[in-house]
Amino acid sequence: MADFVNAVNEFIDDFIKIPKFEIPDVVEIIIIAYFLYHLLVWVKNSRVWMIVRGVIIILLFFVFAAIFQMNTILWLGEKLVTVAVTLLIVVFQPEFRRALEQIGRRKITSLFSWNILKTGAKKFDDSTITGMVTACYEMGAVKTGALIVVENDMQLTEFERTGISLDALVTRQLLINIFEKNTPLHDGAVIVRGDRVVSATCYLPLSDNMGLSKDLGTRHRAAVGISEVSDSLTIVVSEETGTVSYAREGRIVRNVKEDELIAELKKIQNPDTEQLEPETAEKEGQL
Repeated sequence: MADFVNAVNEFIDDFIKIPKFEIPDVVEIIIIAYFLYHLLVWVKNSRVWMIVRGVIIILLFFVFAAIFQMNTILWLGEKLVTVAVTLLIVVFQPEFRRALEQIGRRKITSLFSWNILKTGAKKFDDSTITGMVTACYEMGAVKTGALIVVENDMQLTEFERTGISLDALVTRQLLINIFEKNTPLHDGAVIVRGDRVVSATCYLPLSDNMGLSKDLGTRHRAAVGISEVSDSLTIVVSEETGTVSYAREGRIVRNVKEDELIAELKKIQNPDTEQLEPETAEKEGQL
């Protein structure tokens, strides 16, 4: 009995024993945490995040296969690991290169800024929503085409670089002036980040979805294209009909009213809002 009690006491002592930390250990933990934090931020703000989510789903599938001893699937997964790593490096070579370029351009002092985002904060003010919506319907009334990409969680840096860099507060007058016909900035898309227009005349990827309506032009296909590769919301004003549409998550909702567009912008402004309303979903384009 005494031996059992001594064994239990030794186990408890070992369990609650606090490891000894020295200064190099603390510095090492801080360095690892710093680089891990910035790695996660980089992944979240790029297209890599979408692939990471897909990889996680595949890994869960292989865990399921391992639990139920599906040996053939496990053998295939083992053979594909090396090929998958090489493929990811090739596919995301531009993103890796830009990440290294950004590290090289940053100042030493900026490397120690954590830039932690405030939780629960609005992405942009109500005045920004009012300015965008008012501008869109005023441009629609005179059939001025427009393409406005509202950035969500995923940063659109690679598309922002295809245009002309701006740093201006979003207002009705600014957007109308940008998309005025025969002006230097009217061709292409505008990217809105928060309360500011960060770039104009941006080139967007065109959707190759064969299910889209044949009467959709290049502007609408570009709106769907950017929504397929990001979580942004893109507002389109048709130059032919003057109608206002928006694209999100690879689908387009055409000929929306002001209150419907405001509701969609509110969902990005406040991420906790509900999903697409049923009456709005009925207007989605056929994909």
